[in-house]
Amino acid sequence: VADQALHSNPPVEEEVSVDGKVFKIKSSSKNKGPYDFSQPNILQELSGDHSGAIWTMKFSPCGKLLATGGQDSILRIWVIKSTYDYFEDFRQKYGEVRLSPAVSHDSLSLASSFDTSAASRDPLKELNKQDDDDETNAPFKRKPFCVYKGHTADLLDLSWSKNYFILSSSMDKTVRLWHISRRECLCTFQHIDFVTAIVFHPKDDRYFLSGSLDGKLRLWNIPDKKVTLWNELSGTSNLITTANFCFNGRLAVVGTYDGKCIFYTTEQLKYYTMVNVRSSRGKNSRGRKITGIESMPGEEKILITSNDSRIRLYNLRDLTLTCKYKGCTNNSSQIRSSFSPTGKYVVCGSEDHFLYVWKTNHEFLKFTSARRDRNDYWEAIKVHNAVVTAAIFAPNPSFIFRMAQQQNLERGHQGSVDDDTEDREIIVSADFTGAIKVITNRPNCRSMFY
Repeated sequence: VADQALHSNPPVEEEVSVDGKVFKIKSSSKNKGPYDFSQPNILQELSGDHSGAIWTMKFSPCGKLLATGGQDSILRIWVIKSTYDYFEDFRQKYGEVRLSPAVSHDSLSLASSFDTSAASRDPLKELNKQDDDDETNAPFKRKPFCVYKGHTADLLDLSWSKNYFILSSSMDKTVRLWHISRRECLCTFQHIDFVTAIVFHPKDDRYFLSGSLDGKLRLWNIPDKKVTLWNELSGTSNLITTANFCFNGRLAVVGTYDGKCIFYTTEQLKYYTMVNVRSSRGKNSRGRKITGIESMPGEEKILITSNDSRIRLYNLRDLTLTCKYKGCTNNSSQIRSSFSPTGKYVVCGSEDHFLYVWKTNHEFLKFTSARRDRNDYWEAIKVHNAVVTAAIFAPNPSFIFRMAQQQNLERGHQGSVDDDTEDREIIVSADFTGAIKVITNRPNCRSMFY
């Protein structure tokens, strides 16, 4: 009874001001702290480039490049300021090299082979560097590093390889391959219907998986530019709405419009098993569209987002439900949740203009009679004035903070970046208007409002 009374109290929104920026925060009535995201700070706002909603956003594996795409059909790549010279020199060095996906493994593994200290300087690059001097704490260059045009309809999904190739899928029924050293599309892979999902194979980036509304799951060979394996979903509702690899690439998994998660062996793309993602009773007992699937770092678990405004964590060993997260509103959008780099947190956008954060394993559950497979101990931040269509954690926040501190010292700025950044995260969020916000937190606050 006490638990029901506590749960019935609506969350209280509080307007706060940090460094002159005003926004709202709230937490679930059950969540009594400590709070890790009650004192967020907006590091940067990137707006005016995208026209219309941003549907998809992905960091490169190194965490130094961010790809965004959406309604305006243009793929944009943003670069961390401190690495601009590195990638600009890389582009100049490899821009004239004949580039094909077949050479992805060796020829372009430049992270260890390219000496950035020998980089040449040019006036245009120096001018581009100077335009960010007034944003001392801003992690990204103000303008995109790359702008790729070629798609003729909304971008729906993106995927990076470790060697800086990037795939984009679209409502124009194609997948396109790009590389940051080139300004043109390298290859186009034609499909029959909207391509809702793409992902590079995690162990061999000569291959990628695509899922389409035609109900077909395809494994593509990039050098041969053809489908190596394919399988087709059966049933009345066979629309593939998301896809990913799990078990380090050994299994492929797709999500469907009617709430099924279907697993296939990657080696032959044969059916393996299936999970019905839905509640056992109530209004959510009918399966709803799966919008996202992500593997948990260091664990054999997957995170599944669906249009019943729920996020579910499943154990891959026996496909049991480990935990269900609720709080966000995701009834009709393609919003997907994701993990922080260590798997400590889950973040998700929301139709109510907030972004939501949960601890993956909340300590509070250990000390109460509450079900441990339910987690509605969320914190929420409102930095947007529209539906938050995407929210992701930066893979390497300590690098971004370290580079910002170094740059500020070089420019003579004192105390503009906190020294205590060890436990801080960086979240990048995007909305229905095309605005991008970069925020960080000050964790372990005892009180939500201060």
